[in-house]
Amino acid sequence: MTVMTEGNIKMNFPQYADVRRFDGPTHRLSHCSMKAIDFIVELTDRVLFIEIKDPQDPQANPNSSNKTIAEFQSGEMDEIFKLKFRDSFIYEWASDNLKKKPIHFYVLIGIETLDKALLLNRTNSLKTKLPVRSVSEGIWKKHIAEECLVFNIETWNQFLPNFLVSRI
Repeated sequence: MTVMTEGNIKMNFPQYADVRRFDGPTHRLSHCSMKAIDFIVELTDRVLFIEIKDPQDPQANPNSSNKTIAEFQSGEMDEIFKLKFRDSFIYEWASDNLKKKPIHFYVLIGIETLDKALLLNRTNSLKTKLPVRSVSEGIWKKHIAEECLVFNIETWNQFLPNFLVSRI
C-alpha cells in the first residue's frame, strides 16, 4: 500500500496503483504560470488526476479557510480546477506519459458539511469547463477527460473504497 498526504488528508492507494506527487518542485510548470494537480495515479485501465483542497485543515488560516469554502461553494474555484487539469494534461501529453489510457479527474474537497446535492452541482459546473466526454463527432478522435467528479471525504470513500481517505 502507498500512503500519500496532502495537508491534513491521508490517501491510501493499493499496491497496483502507480502514484506520484505531481504538484511540487519537480514538475517545473511554475516558470510559465502553469498550474499542477496534486497527484497522478496510473492504474491498469485508466489514469487518475487528483486535486485536493482542504480548507478545514486545522493548520490552515481560519480567514483563508472561510474564503476557500465560499469560493468553492460559489463555483469560483472551478476556474482554478480547470486550469490545473488543463495544464497538467498538457504537461503529461507533451512528456508522452499518458499511454492512451482514459483520464479521470477527481477533486477532493475537505469540507465535511457539503451535501451530495452541492457536490453534484459542483461536478456538473466543472464538467462544463472541461472537455469531459464532450466530443462524439468531428475532428477529435478521443476524449481528453473520460470523467470528472467532485467529492468530500465521505463520498470519496463510498465511490473509491480501495483508495480510502482520512484526516491525519
